[in-house]
Amino acid sequence: MKSVGEVMAIGRGFEEAFQKALRMIDDRVVGFDPYCELSSAQNYEKELRNPTDRRIFILAAAMKTKTFTIDELYDMTRIDKWFLYKFKNIIDHCDILESKYRLFKPSQLEQVDNELKQSIKLDKSILLECKKLGFSDKQIAMYVNSTELEVRMIRKNFKILPSIKRIDTVAGKIEFTFY
Repeated sequence: MKSVGEVMAIGRGFEEAFQKALRMIDDRVVGFDPYCELSSAQNYEKELRNPTDRRIFILAAAMKTKTFTIDELYDMTRIDKWFLYKFKNIIDHCDILESKYRLFKPSQLEQVDNELKQSIKLDKSILLECKKLGFSDKQIAMYVNSTELEVRMIRKNFKILPSIKRIDTVAGKIEFTFY
């Protein structure tokens, strides 16, 4: 399906399904990530006006810089504002993770002892909200300068576990009668 640009992702909300779909595109992509190597651009405005396979990642980087309003992004991309607000919601949660939980710069991490690293705890509410928005453990770990394994351990301690829900694949209502 990648050859025609299709992906499949199922989630309980748009943000979750969208982030899962982005992870299906490439192994290097962790979601709607403003730091993705595909999001590097010299001129955001020019890149956003031309639909390319990199545009969604450049949009994430442009939203992260907060130099453009939703209206300006709409004028450049012609992506419906409903979607732009959903993308902004993801970026806002990236900002929350980075501002509230990212205490060290990546270059300082080697100098920080493990005891201090263990004292950095994620709140259950923010972790649950991020998981509802489709953030992977790897993506959360990237924003808080941790490891995927540590985030997974914290998530399991909070009893935030993956679950399988029944998916209704029929558009109409079906009534079953049992005799």
